[in-house]
Amino acid sequence: MNRNSKHPDRAPHRRRASAGDRTKNSKLFRITGSWDRRPDRPWVKATQDRKAVRRIARGMAEQGAYVIVERHDGHGLWSTWFEVDGPALVAGRRRADAEERHSTEQQQRASAEAETARRTAAERSERERAGLARLMTRPPVAREQCGRREARHVTGAQR
Repeated sequence: MNRNSKHPDRAPHRRRASAGDRTKNSKLFRITGSWDRRPDRPWVKATQDRKAVRRIARGMAEQGAYVIVERHDGHGLWSTWFEVDGPALVAGRRRADAEERHSTEQQQRASAEAETARRTAAERSERERAGLARLMTRPPVAREQCGRREARHVTGAQR
């Protein structure tokens, strides 16, 4: 018998249990980023989205943070999934940028030197051509068959 006097043979009404899963979440990831400026105040973010974990970790590393990503193993246990050394990445990127700038400057300097060398060679050949043109416009000098000019210079002793 139940408290329901209208239908005493029926079982009493019981509220259904909620359909939510009561197991411990084992898909959780925790991202911890610490900067050299403030090592005592790390930034911690927990999420279930694997792509978001990678995106957030990459963004923090680009800002110069040392990032540790941990995976939840259940019952309060965490294991390190991967680590990203942000300061090393930033330093490597700066070094690569500096090398690229240096190589660009060297290429520009080399091209400028090649341009000046080409200009000087062109000016030299232009001067040579101008000299040849002046030589070709002069009237011919009368010479003997041996190649000497007819009028030789006479020194004082030969007078």
